[in-house]
Amino acid sequence: MQNGTRLAAVDLGSNSFRLEIGRLDHRQIHRTEYLKETVRQGNGLDADRNLTAEAMQRGWDCLARFGERLAGFKATEVRAVATQTLREAHNRDEFLAQAHTILGFPIDVISGREEARLIYQGVAHMLPQSSERRLVIDIGGRSTEMILGQGLEARTMESYRVGSVAWSMKYFPDGQFSPRAFETAEIAAKAVLDEALNAYRSSDWDVAYGSSGTIGAVSDVLAAAGWPPGAVSREGLNWLLDRLLKAQSGERLKLEGMKDDRRAVIGGGVSVLRAVFDLLGIEQMQAAQGALRHGVLYDLLDREQDVTDLRSTTVQRLASKFNADTEQAQRVSKVSLHLFQMARPDMPAAEPERLQRKLEWAAQLHEIGSQISHSDYHKHGAYILDNADAPGFAQSELHRLSLLVLGHRGKLRKLEADFEDRAFLQQLLCLRLAVILCHARREPDLQGLQLETDAEPGRIFVLNCRPGWAEAFPQSAYLLQEEALAWQKTPWKLIVSGL
Repeated sequence: MQNGTRLAAVDLGSNSFRLEIGRLDHRQIHRTEYLKETVRQGNGLDADRNLTAEAMQRGWDCLARFGERLAGFKATEVRAVATQTLREAHNRDEFLAQAHTILGFPIDVISGREEARLIYQGVAHMLPQSSERRLVIDIGGRSTEMILGQGLEARTMESYRVGSVAWSMKYFPDGQFSPRAFETAEIAAKAVLDEALNAYRSSDWDVAYGSSGTIGAVSDVLAAAGWPPGAVSREGLNWLLDRLLKAQSGERLKLEGMKDDRRAVIGGGVSVLRAVFDLLGIEQMQAAQGALRHGVLYDLLDREQDVTDLRSTTVQRLASKFNADTEQAQRVSKVSLHLFQMARPDMPAAEPERLQRKLEWAAQLHEIGSQISHSDYHKHGAYILDNADAPGFAQSELHRLSLLVLGHRGKLRKLEADFEDRAFLQQLLCLRLAVILCHARREPDLQGLQLETDAEPGRIFVLNCRPGWAEAFPQSAYLLQEEALAWQKTPWKLIVSGL
């Protein structure tokens, strides 16, 4: 990306939606605009974990305003991510379909550990370079992320289902503050966070940082009351708890530095923060400037280059972990990319490059299920990808990879895929053809093979073979004929000529 490029990150949090816009300057991103709206989707989940119509509408209305501000941005310059509330919501697809249209950009639901990684990236990029070992805590509306890292590298990451909105709804339902309510809320938070004791020992970090939401709000209140600015201490937390108990409710709470939108969730936030301090033996925590949205912005830069794209490293680690045949994966990758380049879909110049990268990842991973089962390895490979903690990937990206792995062999109609998605169908066809052509697990003879695709609105692929190719490779020719039959059961058609 060129210096001066504008980048934008949208964070669909459980309490607030945020839009961060920055301008690139020598690998640093400087803020030009920041918008935040308190949407509180986190308290819009009903007993069946479905978002209510009102909660969805609040989200859509906010995204419409963000979308207007993002008009004119390119797809490569914007990334929107959603966190715990949409991880939990059973009807999230209904919300996301409309949200995508309204915002004008796709929205990635990221896993808890991926959220933790991005939070650390945001915090680390906003701090001076240092060798200090960092503990980063982010208490959100419905989840709390904990990260151990050094420099720009996050080393230990976890997400726990405890947050300011969820705890306020459960333990302070009427906004009433009492000693008993805080005691119960803290005990409950410790029960969820207890497993963090072994992974986040005080001997493993030098400085504790708190990111975003709750910790920023507490820090502001303490600073306004005369405590050291930019920090939260155990004594300060005790003082704040005393003030909350004296107020007896959020409505009666009058504290300088306390924003109105925080009153409804301050009880849950403080109880979780006190539990974190007690469990991890924290005496003081620095309020960090960076947050999830900043990590998303810097991750946009890394995604532009394969050498720095964490997803490429993740794919290599998965392939190694499941002992995938490296040589065969490279053969299938090489052939699938060769076919894809011959008949690229009609789209903006940068898009085929991204599609090729993801096709290459699918080729590297297409046999990772072989360690579990030889006959159904494609099914097991797809399951692994749908359920893996894969740093750098959004859940939707992993699912698309899993569909390619599942669909690289066997019947096509078994795929719960969008057969109107021309780019995906071309990726899938090239992967399937590559697996066929490499079936003997040696370099195939591709001389004279040409793959063509018709222009819209047709749905026909044509694979041309040179004269004599079928006689030279009868098994491959037979498999290609079977492949053509498989595509007849879809809205698409594959014609193999020269057999």
